[in-house]
Amino acid sequence: MPVDSLFPRLEPLLPSVGKPIQYVGGELNATSKDWDLAEVRWALMYPDAYEVGLPNQGVQILYEVLNERDWILAERTYAVFSDMEKVMRDNDIPQFTVDAHRPVRAFDLMGISFSTELGYTNFLTAIDLAGMPLHAVDRGDDDPIVIAGGHSAFNPEPIADFIDAAVLGDGEEIVLAISAVVREWKNEGRPGGRDEVLLRLAMSGGVYVPKFYDVTYLPDGRIERIVPNRPGVPWRIAKHTLMDLDAWPYPKNPLVPLAETVHERFSVEIFRGCTRGCRFCQAGMITRPVRERSIEGIGEMVRNGLEKTGFEEVGLLSLSSADHTEIGEVAKQLGDRYEGTNTSLSLPSTRVDAFNITLANEFSRNGRRSGLTFAPEGGSDRLRKVINKMVSEDDLIQTVAAAYSHGWRQVKLYFMCGLPTETDEDVMQIGELAKRVIQTGREVSGRHDIRCTVSIGGFVPKPHTPFQWAAQLDHETTDARLQKLRDFVRADKRYGKAIGFRYHDGKPGIVEGLLSRGDRRVGRVIEAVWRDGGRFDGWSEHFSYDRWAGKAAEALADEPVDLDWYTIREREYAEVLPWDHLDAGLDRDWLWEDWQDAIDPAGALEVEDCRWTPCFDCGVCPQMDTEIQIGPTGRTLLPLSVV
Repeated sequence: MPVDSLFPRLEPLLPSVGKPIQYVGGELNATSKDWDLAEVRWALMYPDAYEVGLPNQGVQILYEVLNERDWILAERTYAVFSDMEKVMRDNDIPQFTVDAHRPVRAFDLMGISFSTELGYTNFLTAIDLAGMPLHAVDRGDDDPIVIAGGHSAFNPEPIADFIDAAVLGDGEEIVLAISAVVREWKNEGRPGGRDEVLLRLAMSGGVYVPKFYDVTYLPDGRIERIVPNRPGVPWRIAKHTLMDLDAWPYPKNPLVPLAETVHERFSVEIFRGCTRGCRFCQAGMITRPVRERSIEGIGEMVRNGLEKTGFEEVGLLSLSSADHTEIGEVAKQLGDRYEGTNTSLSLPSTRVDAFNITLANEFSRNGRRSGLTFAPEGGSDRLRKVINKMVSEDDLIQTVAAAYSHGWRQVKLYFMCGLPTETDEDVMQIGELAKRVIQTGREVSGRHDIRCTVSIGGFVPKPHTPFQWAAQLDHETTDARLQKLRDFVRADKRYGKAIGFRYHDGKPGIVEGLLSRGDRRVGRVIEAVWRDGGRFDGWSEHFSYDRWAGKAAEALADEPVDLDWYTIREREYAEVLPWDHLDAGLDRDWLWEDWQDAIDPAGALEVEDCRWTPCFDCGVCPQMDTEIQIGPTGRTLLPLSVV
């Protein structure tokens, strides 16, 4: 039965909202398919505004992978701003897709990609606007199956009441497998209803269905156990790992937005995974092993993407792009290929120890020479050893000296506040380091217009990392340290004006900490905040700490746990963590030993990168039946004449 477009009802209302272009769709390379010819239909959501969500690589890749199959239809939906939400509620217009403006509730599946936990309230808005019951247990056979993915899905317990399922890891292959299960169930006449198709997904071992697991608690609030409540449902759910990235060169038809978005460029993922072993970094831990795209694969994706989009900037993305074994050749050969054109190449923040001037010059050959960004993370050498960021102060100074002496004028440094074992002195070292950077820049360049921007984020302990047991620093102490640091730098007339400061207060980090390490009881807090008007919590202008703290106190009043219990409390080895039944491939004992090495009273022990050293036995490769895939291949890009 055809599903009509909502656009005729929507269009007359668009002039009454801000940024109406975000709801129109029709982008270059968007896909429009016949509803009736599809057997399985997906609504893919990024739970933030269009301008943030459209460039998201994960959603674009899945959108294309699914639509390449003639029996699958996939459309996109994004979070709507509050003015649009009001218009939709007043005029009875449900959550819609931007591709064909179809109601989300008409689809078989709704896939949500969470890259941050602060998108949970936007997700609830979308579910409610779609006309679906908020709680998964109340949904009927006509409601879409709601599946969470993305990095935050590695602990989906805080949203377990609102999702039907979650998928861990790479999505390319599993979305097709899920589609096949749903297709078969539909073709059989939907036997057993919603429960039956969820059971089939759960028994496959690759999809986590929270309703098939019972959680019990100890009197002190800790989890006692998490156990399957149906026969055939696995005790642990494994993550998915895509091997051979060259076989999956997506997106092949990147979307070109009609409205301005946060990234105006074409992005190519040059490798996936990271084994640097930074102890705070969830992304590096959960995406192991490293899998590189070949130089030909990168070259072909860049050529195709520029041809299909008209973008003039190409971002070579990964968790640590300069670590690609052939990055020098990639940069040089792409630079040669696009010499004299408007195409510029960019590398996101670069590791201090992977940066060199030759590489930087290749990337600025056709484009403007922008500032350089480095992430030392910790203010002192001691603290960098704790977090396994093996970069000394002298390494950083040598690197910025090289940059300033070769014509760069601006460097941005990224740090974290609140790391385990951190003291006031460690934070003050950030100021000393910034001053030394400015002093070095002035000396080597002979100029006085040298700038350094210090950007500081609050540390949030994340699941599946060695710091998953760590206590989070309370927001009062975080704010006091940052204030002291700012005063210290500003008081020095020689350097104060040359050093820029960017930081958030400690409160958003506490809420993120609650959501990242929470269990199912935290769902009550999320719902209460949402019902109280919580929206777009990842945006500082919409975030309200008082709302979160107040609703947490109310929702958890009858429990032996509270906001502090979830955030500023250190965990013990024996405690069952909410995500212990979700397998990222990392051996729990290896993570614990790495945590102990970090806080060793005799001084933190560092761990090398297993790409270049023998295996450290983290567990991923044998457990996931994977292996590190890196070059060098020794191959080159085919010559290409540029028109």
